[in-house]
Amino acid sequence: MEITRIFDLLDQYRELYPGKKDALVHKAYGQWTPVSSDEYIHTSGRVSAALLALGIRKGDKVATILNNSPYWNFLDMGLLQIGAVQVPIYPTISEENFRHIFCEAEVRLIFISNLEIYEKIKGAVKDLPALQGIYSIEKINGLGDWDDFLSHGSPDDHNRLEQVKREIKPSDVATIIYTSGTTGKPKGVMLSHHNFISNFLAVSEIIRDNMVDTALSFLPLCHVYERMLNYMYQNVGISVIYAENIDKVGDNMREVHPELFCAVPRVIEKSFNRIMAKGRELKGIKRMLFFWAVALGNRYELNHANGRWYHFKLRIADKLVFKKWREALGGKLDIIVSGGATLQQRLARIFWACGIRIMEGYGLTETSPVIAVSNFKPGGVRFGTVGHVLPGVEVKIAPDGEILCRGPNVMMGYFKHPELTAEVIDSEGWFHTGDIGTLLDGKYLKITDRKKEMFKTSGGKYIAPQILENRFKESPFVENIMVIGEHRHFTSALIIPNFDHLRSWCRVKELPYTTDSDAIANERIVARIRRAVDEINAGLDKIEQIKKFELLDKPWTVEEGDLSPTLKLRRSVLEDKYKDIIEKIYACGD
Repeated sequence: MEITRIFDLLDQYRELYPGKKDALVHKAYGQWTPVSSDEYIHTSGRVSAALLALGIRKGDKVATILNNSPYWNFLDMGLLQIGAVQVPIYPTISEENFRHIFCEAEVRLIFISNLEIYEKIKGAVKDLPALQGIYSIEKINGLGDWDDFLSHGSPDDHNRLEQVKREIKPSDVATIIYTSGTTGKPKGVMLSHHNFISNFLAVSEIIRDNMVDTALSFLPLCHVYERMLNYMYQNVGISVIYAENIDKVGDNMREVHPELFCAVPRVIEKSFNRIMAKGRELKGIKRMLFFWAVALGNRYELNHANGRWYHFKLRIADKLVFKKWREALGGKLDIIVSGGATLQQRLARIFWACGIRIMEGYGLTETSPVIAVSNFKPGGVRFGTVGHVLPGVEVKIAPDGEILCRGPNVMMGYFKHPELTAEVIDSEGWFHTGDIGTLLDGKYLKITDRKKEMFKTSGGKYIAPQILENRFKESPFVENIMVIGEHRHFTSALIIPNFDHLRSWCRVKELPYTTDSDAIANERIVARIRRAVDEINAGLDKIEQIKKFELLDKPWTVEEGDLSPTLKLRRSVLEDKYKDIIEKIYACGD
């Protein structure tokens, strides 16, 4: 059947996957609980009926602040079927930004998961003229719950639904997603049914070349990346299994054995760092074999380019080491889709060597989101790139290196801000991504940096910080780093050490380890990190080399506002937070 509105996916379940028992799976009362396609369709209809009974009509805005679960899907489809516009919001933003979004979008209803979220928004919902009510999935005194909400629907509302659905057009707004950004107030990106559908149908054709049955979902569904893939899973009949939360992902993988998940590079980096920490705890021959396998994996090339002898050794490494890595990730994991930021090449290589294929992609909220992605055809992957431009999408590189995109995936515009829309979509329909890149061999898109994040030193030289940061994070001593140097005469950095690795290193060196703050003041530790920095500096241009750095003892987090919800550095926030330390770096000159 033809899908022209997102909710047509429900009718497709009836046609292609009738009675599917595990369309959606979540953990309820300690047990993994499936939701069948029939229940999904029925509950979505009840949601639509309840919304109609409450007076919600086409074009009305409804905010959702929900953890990943089938309730997200029920509300999403219920809203889409009546033409209401979902405004999904991260639970980690500030009260000021909650209020900005609620006011600008003039939300009529708000749906939340639990009391924790309510505590975050209750100050922001005071005196909102358009707001009719707040409903919580979990019971909260004084608020309506899920059952209260559904009880509003009547048989008359159900009967009206089919007529209402017929009035929804592919060009209608499906959602307004407020981009987290790294500076300024959030902007509402308007995406239509057609925007999403063009994207998930194209991505569906890629996964059909390597079909899987199950996918684990843990990135927030309020993010366009996970949401589009969720539609793709439904389109091709993949069961969606919702992790309990980000901290339980490892346990959940070993319980449900997924074949696919999507992640941002920071999640992959942390998973790899945990594996490496386990390896450093090994002794004797086991430790030697572990790091031999890692070194082998670091040299992995696609298409058996390393020859037979390499792959003979790789088979041995697989039996002795990599098989255990896969078991720790559930035993069946085949594909990781990486997006949202640039992935270190060494991680792509070593996961492929391990037998887990990382398929990199690239896009933005404004492009629904995929612009380019790797695929399973011969030549579909090239390390260091985000793959081929998605079919139906056009890309060109501007004279200054900026990536421009045009196609059915490009947003309708920024909600209530036509002047901002005009700044990023030109008269020929090209969306200016703000990213710098190039097309290798005319077909592989390579991202090199953010246009706005590139900075110029006082000597007039341009620095691309993201590339440098990825290089330095290849060191096991570096957990996170921000490169600094705009309008300065040399490049410096703030570094958060990998404290797990430092503890292990101190044990080997028989060096006492008390606290993280004591560690970054220890001269031997600082000297060892200096050596790690210098080793990477040796492969960089002189102007890119980190001349000075300061070590920090607290990780950067989303909750503290240091990182965006997709774990990107909020550079302006960090520069302000550590302005005294930065001034100290440059106070004494070079």
